[in-house]
Amino acid sequence: MGATTAAMVTAVVGVLGTLLAPVVTTWAAKRRQAEESRAEAARRFFEERRSVYTAMNRASRHFHTMLKDALHRLRDGVYTDDDRAQVEQARREYRDRYAEAQMIVPETVLRASREVNTVLAAIDATAKRIDRGYSREGETADRALADLKAAEPALTAMRRIMREDLGVAD
Repeated sequence: MGATTAAMVTAVVGVLGTLLAPVVTTWAAKRRQAEESRAEAARRFFEERRSVYTAMNRASRHFHTMLKDALHRLRDGVYTDDDRAQVEQARREYRDRYAEAQMIVPETVLRASREVNTVLAAIDATAKRIDRGYSREGETADRALADLKAAEPALTAMRRIMREDLGVAD
């Protein structure tokens, strides 16, 4: 290769480098921006899931507590309209959080939440029948309180599964 050819190759490479540098820079910037967008979307999804889990856990436990208090008051004959309203508000809040979670949580969390929901819904129905004087044979506040105990391990399991899904290690 002669000096002229070497000079020509050097000039062509220099011109190509000058022309391609902005293209390569733009490509790299777009790639970095796309990666940052994906990371931000993942962070937002994680935060949304964590928020839904927190609300669902809180609402489930609150509804559980309100049912337990209602059953104690029913048993003791001191259940009031205010108590009924508080249980109803807790039930609505729980229902709303449960419905919200169904849209974004994985199936493992849904299975765990269905187990909790099954117990809480059954106890809520039992408490309403007892309150209205339509309890079934053997349905008492004490029996319902014992049945409500079944929700406690289910609540703990649901919380554990949620924490695992969020990557929280014990």
